[in-house]
Amino acid sequence: MEEVYAAANKELKSNKDFVIASVVRTSGSTPQKPGAKLLVKLDDTSVGTLGGGCVEGDIWFASKEILKRGGVSSEKEYYLNEDIAAQDGLVCGGTMYFLIDPVRKKEEDSLLSEKIIDEVNSAYAGGDPVALGTLIKSSNPEQFPTGKKILVRNDGSILGDLGIQELNEKIISESKDIIPLGRNKYLKTDEGNEVFIEAFISSPTLIIAGGGHVGKALAPIASSAGFRIFVSDDREEFANKERFPMAEIICNKNFETCIEELPVNTNTFIVIATRGHRFDDVALEAAARTKASYVALLGSKRKTILIFEELIKRNIPIDRLSNIKAPAGLDIGARTPEEIAISIVAEMVAFRFGGTGKPMQLDQKLIDKIKEKTLTVKEKN
Repeated sequence: MEEVYAAANKELKSNKDFVIASVVRTSGSTPQKPGAKLLVKLDDTSVGTLGGGCVEGDIWFASKEILKRGGVSSEKEYYLNEDIAAQDGLVCGGTMYFLIDPVRKKEEDSLLSEKIIDEVNSAYAGGDPVALGTLIKSSNPEQFPTGKKILVRNDGSILGDLGIQELNEKIISESKDIIPLGRNKYLKTDEGNEVFIEAFISSPTLIIAGGGHVGKALAPIASSAGFRIFVSDDREEFANKERFPMAEIICNKNFETCIEELPVNTNTFIVIATRGHRFDDVALEAAARTKASYVALLGSKRKTILIFEELIKRNIPIDRLSNIKAPAGLDIGARTPEEIAISIVAEMVAFRFGGTGKPMQLDQKLIDKIKEKTLTVKEKN
């Protein structure tokens, strides 16, 4: 929701009030997932989306009422029953929970809001990632109201305070897990407090080490999935703007030098797809020594074993090797470079958002229930 925070920054600079409505939790089938946002302005225009339809319309109206009549941050539950979903041609049967959060320039908390929004925008622009914890439900609403915030930086320092020390510490601890890939988490405590924690980080980057057939197929697919593309190959005829027009950076030095010199953070993905074993070896070692959360090696299991054995001798920790995706990609029976590229991008997306990589088809028990229900209806008719 980068565009929402960019718009929020403009509204603050113009001394205008606005509302940010966020999906903080869902259950069942819903048109949007946690983290989706809609910014509603004084002029009735908006930025972002909550999934469209009547759901978004109702939240937009509630946001406008807060701007018009005044009001504080609040949670709203929206159950998508069959009748409501059918109005918009949806097939949903879940529940969405929203935080409707006004930001007013004249209020005391506006300075905190402005600083938080500045740091979120900085994270999106490539600065240090941050996590934002927002109190959704409180065990003591009068003292600790909905909407209170604490921002956690990558180094563990904070901005803001929920007023509950144990909760602050819990959020700081949980932020360590979600910051690296920009994920979010809904936290409930035994004391009755509920917090939505969301991390903000720059767009993911993919370093492709190797400009051969798979690398060339991988770049456009990954780019279309939202990855910034960097390409490394010491052969200029294999790594150039003609072969990789979507690449932001092309490095024509040796693989280990390129990986060491390219910008790498925890939201960096590195795929080793060089032209031979000895190049895979040095490239994977260089990648394993970076902060990149996702590192993958193209090739057979036998090659992977041989390279891993060599890297252990070079003091690459076994824990680091166990996290490397090797061989790269999901098992979809891929054969061509394009099919292999699809399997790798699918694995990267699953890794980024915490997916399982398993088929989403209905299991046999549900199919049997559908069959039974259908037969029962036919018999009645």
